[in-house]
Amino acid sequence: MDAIVSIEGAEPWTSRGTGERADIGIVVTHGFTGNPLATRPIGQWFAAEGYAVEVPLLPGHGTSVRDLGATRYADWYDALSRTVDHLAGGCSRIVLVGHSMGGTLSLDYASAHPDRVAAVAVVNPQVSDPIQPLAKVAPVLQYLLPYLPRDLAGLPSNDIARPGVAEGAYPLVSARAAQSLISQLRRIRAQLVDLTQPLFVAWSPDDHTVPAENAKNLQQLVASVDVATLVCERSYHLPQLDYDAERLRGALLEFVAGHVG
Repeated sequence: MDAIVSIEGAEPWTSRGTGERADIGIVVTHGFTGNPLATRPIGQWFAAEGYAVEVPLLPGHGTSVRDLGATRYADWYDALSRTVDHLAGGCSRIVLVGHSMGGTLSLDYASAHPDRVAAVAVVNPQVSDPIQPLAKVAPVLQYLLPYLPRDLAGLPSNDIARPGVAEGAYPLVSARAAQSLISQLRRIRAQLVDLTQPLFVAWSPDDHTVPAENAKNLQQLVASVDVATLVCERSYHLPQLDYDAERLRGALLEFVAGHVG
């Protein structure tokens, strides 16, 4: 039985698509400890243009941090894979869009399945090893302190410059779930040489959750010859909810329309 979503607005979201773009599917995936509150706006941008859209809620998210503690990276990857399978049943081309860890998952899947993904767009993705001090001792910490306050784990409570906007992420972090992500990053970096699809990378110089070097390093790791970038100078970790939302919307729609739309 699925866990009950306890955060208002964290439910998964879908749009069937309309018109000539209805056979193009967009999967928009949220980040670690987050939920569709952070990614639904992106999905709605694409839905308004007629694309078929899925905004999944990853296992362990949007319910309770204890549910998060019972899940691992493989669970989140499998959820993305199932979403792609579902959308591919009615769409001829699939585009993956991911924020933060959702970007990591999207890059992982696209580089492993180049025949299934037409293009990839990521916003402040995590690809490098975390620089937070506690991340370095996470393999041991996960057994000593299974749940940590976000600030103690080196993660801001709400990494958005715009006042009055909240992402609805968990206030606590599961150390075991976090370690399951960290342990995959080296493999993913090595695999990115197989990513040849058109790539869009948006990043924020003042991101306090995922340092901007991640996006810069990503561009050196992939084999894509078509890479578009957007620097979100006025935003923090979630530009889609921040001052650069309109710039991001325009750039994302232009990128997808130019390659598959």
